[in-house]
Amino acid sequence: MADHVDQVLGPTDDTVSFFQARGMFYVTALWVLAAAWLPMLLITLLIRMAGGYRPRPADIVIFAEFTLVVPAVVAAVVLLVVWRRLGWLHTSVHGLDFAATGRRPVHLPWSGIAAVALHGRGPFTELVITPIAGDYATALPGRGGPPRVRRRGGETAYVIDVGLMSPGPEVLLAELHRRVPSKV
Repeated sequence: MADHVDQVLGPTDDTVSFFQARGMFYVTALWVLAAAWLPMLLITLLIRMAGGYRPRPADIVIFAEFTLVVPAVVAAVVLLVVWRRLGWLHTSVHGLDFAATGRRPVHLPWSGIAAVALHGRGPFTELVITPIAGDYATALPGRGGPPRVRRRGGETAYVIDVGLMSPGPEVLLAELHRRVPSKV
């Protein structure tokens, strides 16, 4: 691994933090699960009706309860699993420190960034950071899986889910443009 010295002259308190809000994560998980769960219940009900089942009025209440309760409980369990491992990103005079949800953090100095781009829309927006070379990025100690990477054409890029980050992806892109205007 090569040494990349970044002499920084400037304030050390120039840090901006972006994080995934737990409430936004829960609500997004809730509507995604509900959007998948309701059609599955309807298909199950239609298959049962094709087999001769006739729902009674009391079954409508049970169906409504399943529709409302199951996505809420599953979204809560998912949030509890990733409670302390939601994605985050910090910019400072020293570079970027970031971690995707459930992944180990990475440090990348400003001089090591080749390109930065946003992909996707809404809560599914991803920030793709391409380093100049693989040895510029340093995996930081922490819990979780290996950093999330995308490999295309011999290039490796780091991917961070930023759609639910606070402040939003547009503010993040503006901050990155302020730090490395030629690469955003």
